[in-house]
Amino acid sequence: MLLNGKKKILVLCTGNSARSIMAEALFSTIGEKSFEAYSAGSNPTGKVNPFALEQIKHLDFSATPRSKSWDEFSGAEAFDIDIVVTVCGNAANEVCPVFPGQPKKVHWGLPDPAAEVGSDEQKREAFSVCFNVFKQKISELMFELEQNSDLDVYSLMYQMQAGFSPLNTSENASKDIGTDTGIGTKVNEAI
Repeated sequence: MLLNGKKKILVLCTGNSARSIMAEALFSTIGEKSFEAYSAGSNPTGKVNPFALEQIKHLDFSATPRSKSWDEFSGAEAFDIDIVVTVCGNAANEVCPVFPGQPKKVHWGLPDPAAEVGSDEQKREAFSVCFNVFKQKISELMFELEQNSDLDVYSLMYQMQAGFSPLNTSENASKDIGTDTGIGTKVNEAI
């Protein structure tokens, strides 16, 4: 339930260059009525993957995507975060800094499209699959929230995490993420 306006959501990944950037853009556009979204990484690459930028260019995303450390969202001067969403197993399994606001945590993990080693077209497809899964899930989340304003956002997001990759990454190196999404494309998961 959104009692005090928008929920502040922080999307975390290791490199903050692909999945977390795309999810931030989608939460900021499709989810703009309910969320104020940010993203960060435990070990940011320092640049946003160009294939991620291709995916978000058609959104009405006003921010300039930037790969940044999760340290920007911790400490005395940081603002409160309501929900932390990890999108890769590595970030989900790391010890996170203490974020202000005692945020709740959910895991919406997907294989890393940046780990695709094929042609540019194969890489583009891997990014498209990842982007479209996030888009579908965030659209479903928003639909549910619009249908019933009394729903607890965190509880709903927690229930939805069953449609994403489990936390263990080593045995999911080449994972079919189409099982629950109808997409059915294989991408390699970064380990």
